[in-house]
Amino acid sequence: MTTSDAGHAPLPEPRPGVDLYDTTLRDGTQREGVTLSVDDKLRVARRMDELGVAYIEGGWPGANPKDTEFFARAADGELALSNATLVAFGMTRGARTTAEDDPLLRALLDARTDVICLVGKSWGYHVDEALGVPRADNLAMVRDSIEYLRAQGRRVFFDAEHFFDGYARDHAYALDVVRTAADAGAECVVVCDTNGGAMPWDVADIVRGLVEDLPSQVGLHFHDDGGCAVANSLLGLEVGATHVQGTANGLGERCGNANLFTIMADLQLKKGLQLVPSERMERLTEISHTIAELCNQTTPSVAPYVGHTAFSHKAGLHASALAKAPDMYNHIDPADVGNRQRLVVSELAGRSNIVLKAKELGLEISDDDARTVLDEVKRREAGGWTYEAADASFELLLRRIAGLLPAEQEPFRSLHYRVNVAGGDEGHALPGEGPAEAILAVEVGGERKLGAGEGNGPVDALDHAFRNAVNGTWPQLDRIHLSDYKVRILEATAGTDATTRVLVSSTDGTDVWDTVGVHPNIVEASWLALSDAYTHAILRDGWR
Repeated sequence: MTTSDAGHAPLPEPRPGVDLYDTTLRDGTQREGVTLSVDDKLRVARRMDELGVAYIEGGWPGANPKDTEFFARAADGELALSNATLVAFGMTRGARTTAEDDPLLRALLDARTDVICLVGKSWGYHVDEALGVPRADNLAMVRDSIEYLRAQGRRVFFDAEHFFDGYARDHAYALDVVRTAADAGAECVVVCDTNGGAMPWDVADIVRGLVEDLPSQVGLHFHDDGGCAVANSLLGLEVGATHVQGTANGLGERCGNANLFTIMADLQLKKGLQLVPSERMERLTEISHTIAELCNQTTPSVAPYVGHTAFSHKAGLHASALAKAPDMYNHIDPADVGNRQRLVVSELAGRSNIVLKAKELGLEISDDDARTVLDEVKRREAGGWTYEAADASFELLLRRIAGLLPAEQEPFRSLHYRVNVAGGDEGHALPGEGPAEAILAVEVGGERKLGAGEGNGPVDALDHAFRNAVNGTWPQLDRIHLSDYKVRILEATAGTDATTRVLVSSTDGTDVWDTVGVHPNIVEASWLALSDAYTHAILRDGWR
């Protein structure tokens, strides 16, 4: 055990390796558009605990009712963490009160966490202009707050806000602040790049000096405004820091915080540090996507390791090499982080893309069929179609061309439809919105079936009309619903005569598949995409 210079209760021995500190529930929620209920915060915390991070910062008790409720429910047993330690965040005492009488410090104690993270000013400019107190008073606020919380039996981390800006403009005072925090008993002094502008060539030298100078552990907290948050974090760890803060998927204010998932994978899969068991690392992609959904954010697409396209290959040259050895164009095995390799089919593809994509779908096709499919893909893409983000439509195209889905096995054939949309001054409806009616005819097993439907717009009306027409023929359709709908105008200069591409995502609550339709008529483009979605939903159980 170690003892701080201030003579307080012994601190725990530093853990070997690197401590991952998650601040998604506090700093991450400052991302525009992210609002979490207390239930959401509990769910995010459980997922990060499952991943195996060392610390989870739950928020700022006393600053808002939601965070206060979160800590109360956590302390009452609703958040039983198996791997992580919960941390309450707050600021040093006010300038005109004592630590014992400060209401925000009392709220931190009332949160009943073993660890408290305090933030304080380390840039003299902020002390002068934002706090408006003498610089010596700010040092006293830092020292008194830490000593008081340590005397109450709490472990304390100290976030030195704006440290790198302060160090660049007045390094003597910035160093005074972090030395004061360490001497007062802070277990870890975290240097924060609050404005996100620190550069790697400065970070390494500064952090190295702090590691040599401070009696505490040194931690890191970087924002990504200069695009260097992950790089700065890794460099700081390389020169001796042992604690790094970040957020799930890089959530955070402005350009976000350091992406904790990227840091975690880099350290374990590249540096060789065993931060978590491999079976937890294999859940990285799943947890990343789940938290994105909980935070009402789009699922990461190009994010390292966990993105949908992180291991996607489009060029024919890549596909040809991947057929021989997958590690030629993958920097890791995608399965190590729970992701998968994807072959993307486009006009840039070669025959190898088609063959490998077919194998990915569990199909064997001939070279002649592969060439025919490739020629058809290129012809269609010249007309605005794209199959990069529409795997289900591509599978149907491939099966049809290769004779694996002959016409007589198609579950239905579209005959005709008619859609009426209300609008004008009375309903104040925008184009494509408002009440709509659809009548649709399809052929099923040689029998003509007719259905009518009403909906909020033509696509919704067509969906209802189709379901009414087939009327329980395929019970699995009851579980299917449209989860996303995207429209793109392909020829902006063509005005209302432009070709439209529609991408539809459908789900049965477990799996998601994507389909595409292209036509100058937006309703027809939508119906083509919907038709593929229904066909895939009906036939997929027999294919898997």
